[in-house]
Amino acid sequence: MMGWLPVTLLAVPLLGALLLLVAPAALRPALPLYGQAVSGFALALAVVMVAVFDYGRTATPQFTVDLPWIPGLGLRFHLGVDGISLPLVALTALLTFLCFAYLGWGRGRGPGRLMGTRPRALVFTLLVLEVGMVGTFLALDLLLFFVFFEIVLIPMYFLIAGWGGKGRRGAATKFILYTLLGSVVMLVGLLFIWSQTDTLDIVALARAHGAGMSRGAQIVAFAAVGLGLAVKTPMWPLHTWLPDAHTEAPTAGSVLLAGVLLKMGTYGFARIAIPILPEGAVAAAPWLGALAVVGIVYGALACLAQRDLKRMIAYSSVGHMGFVLLGFATLTTVGVNGALFANVAHGLITGLLFFLAGSIKDRYGTADMPSLGGGMLATLPHLGAVLTFASIASLGLPGLAGFWGEMLALLGAFRPGDGLPRGLFLTYMVIGGLGAVLTAAYFLVMLSRVTHGRPSRPSPALVGAGTTTGAPGGRGEGAAESTALAADVPTRGPGGLEERLLGGKIAESGGDVRGGEIAGLSGDMPGGEITGFGRDERGREIGGPGGEIGGPGGETAGFGGGEPGAGGGPPRDIQPYEMVAWVPLIVLILLFGLWPGLLLSLTTPAVQTLLGALS
Repeated sequence: MMGWLPVTLLAVPLLGALLLLVAPAALRPALPLYGQAVSGFALALAVVMVAVFDYGRTATPQFTVDLPWIPGLGLRFHLGVDGISLPLVALTALLTFLCFAYLGWGRGRGPGRLMGTRPRALVFTLLVLEVGMVGTFLALDLLLFFVFFEIVLIPMYFLIAGWGGKGRRGAATKFILYTLLGSVVMLVGLLFIWSQTDTLDIVALARAHGAGMSRGAQIVAFAAVGLGLAVKTPMWPLHTWLPDAHTEAPTAGSVLLAGVLLKMGTYGFARIAIPILPEGAVAAAPWLGALAVVGIVYGALACLAQRDLKRMIAYSSVGHMGFVLLGFATLTTVGVNGALFANVAHGLITGLLFFLAGSIKDRYGTADMPSLGGGMLATLPHLGAVLTFASIASLGLPGLAGFWGEMLALLGAFRPGDGLPRGLFLTYMVIGGLGAVLTAAYFLVMLSRVTHGRPSRPSPALVGAGTTTGAPGGRGEGAAESTALAADVPTRGPGGLEERLLGGKIAESGGDVRGGEIAGLSGDMPGGEITGFGRDERGREIGGPGGEIGGPGGETAGFGGGEPGAGGGPPRDIQPYEMVAWVPLIVLILLFGLWPGLLLSLTTPAVQTLLGALS
């Protein structure tokens, strides 16, 4: 019954993306609303799925559709959800909608500037990305899973390369190369399973628990499939694409990358590797646990060494995903439940952290923590308070969602599954506990640098020229970033801003800047353009031919770091569109932290079923 629900959940964003290909250019102003409407409809379908799901049968796939896909090869279009995949489907739909709301309602300031840069391509990219993400969690056929798993790579590549920061091209290339190579190895493993069992049906394979495959064949298949999943997770030492991708991606890209794409790798362990290849899982578990705890400690130490806020949050994901992999490695109901809980909690918390990092960079013109000057609780008290909340949630404070996944993963390591060396896993538990302490350390260090103390720099409205947004040619987020100006530099007069910017005088309206004209310097600049290549105080190019400053309407607010008040006044604290994007995540972090049974009651029967051959 209701097999139409997963099909419709895929069809809505897909049709929404296809309609953009034939939409007239006159609809450009309505594109932000269009993206919100399509993703909001998909979210409504996910809410319906959550509401009508039979919670008495969470171990059984529901809303299934099983149709011939390629009959000659025996491939089927098989979709469905159970207690493991349902939370991730809902999380994907929620984060996608919140990203559209954040982009669309921001309009001409902050994140909304992206909507002034090839908006049709941006909305199309995000909708195709949603199709791939949701499809991965719905697929119940190995080859169909692989197809959806790969669909996400292309839109994420273009999202980073087209709307990312100044190092976007290298980061996008590194992302696509790592993930494609990992996917090739995973495909070999999936085809090997097919050759051994004559079926690609995930449900039938999970029920068989490896029947028909020798132990050696299971180990080979687990190594191939696990390697491909580990790249996407990412597991140390296959993580090196992640910090660059997060640092250069636009805010929406970072949120979806951390909140959903990383979960596709860990979900594959729960859906495919462990239940289908149980003997291979037992053989690989000690190695998986070892790499997991190395990633936990490495991620924490790397975070302590970071200056850039986004890069620090990216490295924190390496550590948090280490706890997820440790939970899977225990092969126990407690540990795997912890891994699945940590999956969802990480998506909520780290999604919120990347939203916050994007807003901070919009206001200050930089994500460099020492340059932020501290004292955010004094200058932007509400933004500083939400950053503090997200940080303590991420470090695992009891009562918030981040606590339960890590605690259950460590508890699973205390009593690992049958056939696993308990002494070794006790060592992993101790090392993982040390990593949890280090996690608290780097978040507290970050808060002491950013939110506490007295501000050591003036208001963001007076410190930075902000970020001119644009892809190549001065469009997109972070394509041409103007550097922070020295504190207390006067705007006019000898040695003032006009002379110190470029070593030459900038007239108030239309002054010549090395062959580039700036049509106005203060307040709003409707239609202001840089018609040549201007340079900032460090000699970096600002914009390109015809590069625009500001979003639709060319709005900039004085020399603020992105969102000061009109005419260069003090920066605004949290804005309504930010509240729309953040409040649902805050509520869910509190809800799952105070009532973990909401998730655990959903996943426990499904976990017991997938571990049936190991218990």
